[in-house]
Amino acid sequence: MNRNPLIPFVLIMVFGIGLMFAFSFIGLDNAKEMAEGENGEGKTTENVADAKPEEIYQQSCVSCHGQNYEGGVGPALTGVGDRLSADDIKEVLKNGRGSMPPGLVPEEKIDEMAQWVSEIK
Repeated sequence: MNRNPLIPFVLIMVFGIGLMFAFSFIGLDNAKEMAEGENGEGKTTENVADAKPEEIYQQSCVSCHGQNYEGGVGPALTGVGDRLSADDIKEVLKNGRGSMPPGLVPEEKIDEMAQWVSEIK
């Protein structure tokens, strides 16, 4: 009754690696559908044109600046209008600053978003 104890571990490893490759290929096939969203609707210019600054914040900014603008990875936004002018805020929204990447706010919404951010208290 001398069996090799490594055989079950090797079988589990081979099975796990096989599953990893299978799920990777399935994910590659579904990448387009996942990018379009759950309802099969991708972002359109109509969605961006109708978006309010608060909606843009919830979608693009809340993960770094926090639900209540308290900061986290990014700085706190409360009182940012006292520290920066609206033009400075537009510049940051357009070009990014520090770890903030540029282009998170659509170009046509930068003015409206800068005004909204400057009024956060």
